[in-house]
Amino acid sequence: MKKIITLLAVIGMLSLQGCTTTTDSDYVDNDTIGTVFETGTVSFTTTNNFIVRYNFPGTIYDSDMVLVYRLAGIVNGADLWEFLPETYYFADGTRDFSYNFNFTKSYVDIYLNGNDLISVPSGNRLNQIFRIVIVPANFATSLKSTNYNVVMSALNIKDNQIQKIDF
Repeated sequence: MKKIITLLAVIGMLSLQGCTTTTDSDYVDNDTIGTVFETGTVSFTTTNNFIVRYNFPGTIYDSDMVLVYRLAGIVNGADLWEFLPETYYFADGTRDFSYNFNFTKSYVDIYLNGNDLISVPSGNRLNQIFRIVIVPANFATSLKSTNYNVVMSALNIKDNQIQKIDF
């Protein structure tokens, strides 16, 4: 009888054992977070008031953050992505112009800001390429978001996963 009670006790303990989970705030599900869009060439002109808008294919979550990077050049065969806002100054230290952006759940606006935008060199106004990165806010605050390569590595997004878009 003692053996049966012991056996039932062992079976009872095993069957009543609850699942345990651990909560790790640094956990990143690389299959479901992070979306990157790359624009075709866009130009900032008087025709578009020096602003371009991209409407997201669907609304993003309230908790999502949007990061925007501009292709500033190529260094040693690798793309150089500058984090926005990005400001340029005159030789005397006063601000010339800035690239900036704002976003809602539906769209992102990328724009030039400055006193005399028509005088901004055409190399900085015309045929610009941007990457728009959407990440959850808590994820964006846990990494150095100014560094494009760090963000892409943390999100585990490869170049072939970047969605090409046109404005």
